[in-house]
Amino acid sequence: MLTQPQPQSEPVWRAIVRLLRWDKPAGRLILMIPALWAVVLAAQGTPPLLLVVLIVLGSLATSAAGCVVNDLWDRDIDPQVNRTRDRPLASRTLSVRTGFVVACVAFLSACGLALYFNQFTFALCVAAVPVIVMYPLAKRFFPVPQLVLSIAWGFAVLISWSAVTGSLAHPTWLLWGATVLWTLGFDTVYAMADREDDERIGVNSSARFFGQYAALAVGIFFVGAAFLLARLGTVMALGFGFWVSWALAVLGWGWHYLQLRPHAPQPTVYGKIFRQNVWIGFVLLLGMELGILHGA
Repeated sequence: MLTQPQPQSEPVWRAIVRLLRWDKPAGRLILMIPALWAVVLAAQGTPPLLLVVLIVLGSLATSAAGCVVNDLWDRDIDPQVNRTRDRPLASRTLSVRTGFVVACVAFLSACGLALYFNQFTFALCVAAVPVIVMYPLAKRFFPVPQLVLSIAWGFAVLISWSAVTGSLAHPTWLLWGATVLWTLGFDTVYAMADREDDERIGVNSSARFFGQYAALAVGIFFVGAAFLLARLGTVMALGFGFWVSWALAVLGWGWHYLQLRPHAPQPTVYGKIFRQNVWIGFVLLLGMELGILHGA
């Protein structure tokens, strides 16, 4: 029989920081990366500084809102999972009312920033909200909820690209597809850490769906992302710097696949792979910038 979590003594401001996940920057940066990919490529390497600032702040506000919504939906599930039982709403450090207020502030902040964009981009921002809100529910009825998260991640590409150009083009969708597959890969790795708890509770995840083939699925997702990025580099005639970064990313993803192949890798492997993908994302961002400056 599960025991009811007891309220924990912690300053409210610190609990709110944890609720927003600002104490774990890797998760915030990994959402920001596809947005920065898009704005750099759409602007041909020279995006306006104000636009970059708006996109960075917008990604922080949006990811914060998504984290709070996730914790509100899962406040009775998180106490049953080792990795999440100490979250502020799960441990009752913060009340549901506080969580709701923080989510509203985060969404309103994101909305305020979105007002600086063109009408098409603003419409994409609005379209992303239901996906963000529904992701935590997806694990209750959809066998691969990480796909919903990946589509939410993909909006970062569409929003940032259209903020520069006012439209979407063929390269946009190549980058969108690469982002969706990359996210499916690293978030399936993240889900592998919780697989036993998810099976016991009865919630879905891509790690549960693919079962013993989860590592293979991650490898296929990374291969697909690499293929689409290569196609993007060809279509946009990106130069040598991009291809160096692409090769480094492929090597990193190959190493991650090899680490996941054992039946039961060390539990710390999953977190390391997730964090290393942040670095891979920034390496690709640098390569895109250099690829544009020294393009064919």
